[in-house]
Amino acid sequence: MKTVLITALAVLVLAGATLGFAWSRYQQFLQTPLAIPVTGELFEVQPGYGGADIVRQLSERGFTQAGWEWKLLMRLEPAIYRAGEYRLQVGSGPREVLALLASGRVVAYQFTLVEGWTFRQLAQALLADPNLEHVLDLTDPSQWTPSNLFPDMQHPEGWFLPETYQFTKGDSDRDILLRAHAAMQEALDDAWERRATGLPLDSPYELLILASIIEKETALEEERGQISGVFVRRLNKRMRLQTDPTVIYGMGEDFDGDIRRKDLRTDTPYNTYTRHGLPPTPIAMPGRASLLAAASPEPGETLYFVANGKGGHTFSKTLAEHQAAVNKLIGKN
Repeated sequence: MKTVLITALAVLVLAGATLGFAWSRYQQFLQTPLAIPVTGELFEVQPGYGGADIVRQLSERGFTQAGWEWKLLMRLEPAIYRAGEYRLQVGSGPREVLALLASGRVVAYQFTLVEGWTFRQLAQALLADPNLEHVLDLTDPSQWTPSNLFPDMQHPEGWFLPETYQFTKGDSDRDILLRAHAAMQEALDDAWERRATGLPLDSPYELLILASIIEKETALEEERGQISGVFVRRLNKRMRLQTDPTVIYGMGEDFDGDIRRKDLRTDTPYNTYTRHGLPPTPIAMPGRASLLAAASPEPGETLYFVANGKGGHTFSKTLAEHQAAVNKLIGKN
């Protein structure tokens, strides 16, 4: 009997020592950072991944070694791991890594749609973004049709609001366009609701067209309302808009950086030197400021403007004043 008691006591002591050693090892495991590079590392949790899948992937990438410690941690501290792309930080221990993968704080990317871009430029920027899924055929302009983009859109130009859009891994070029299109519709509706009375515009789409011309004419906040006023007064007086950006847009790929007299005389649907009224579509993506300027032009009597050589424009009431400003710009007396 005494021998049995001694044996049992020895077993208990050994078991206690084993448990103590295991617990000490487990605590050391919790306090040991994973082998994550100093620059951090992207780690993707696929849909349906469980703890075992995550540990296997961490181990395959050399960040840790799979073992019973991971199993114990996930049993003692169960969690649901959310699919997405995460950035693992250097110095993170097992608890911190699992907490991150359960948090849903996935890596966010940015896509900036620049004011004044044409749809061609937007398509090129989407194609060049390595973090987006590419599901649309944006390489061929002949494919930029309503059936391939948006059924309610006759022409894609102008219909996407310039802003910076956040997205995550798995989002596509179509997702960005959907969001930018919805944002433009909202901004355009707001501008149309706030429009001044007496504008020579019959629809929100015509306001969008005018805003795109304003966007291409100036980048100066203080000039947008003035330029809008000039164009609105010219439209009301049945004067041609005579704005170079529409001519350039109508030239398409034939534009080589210079606009010549023959270009101003060559008739296209976008040549506002040869045709009255607005062009048939926007010529660029206008920002919110240009939309509001088109809706609320500044009052005045000016009918002309020309670049002043300093980044802005000189505005004139009469053709004689305008010609003097032009002569001053090109250095004539």
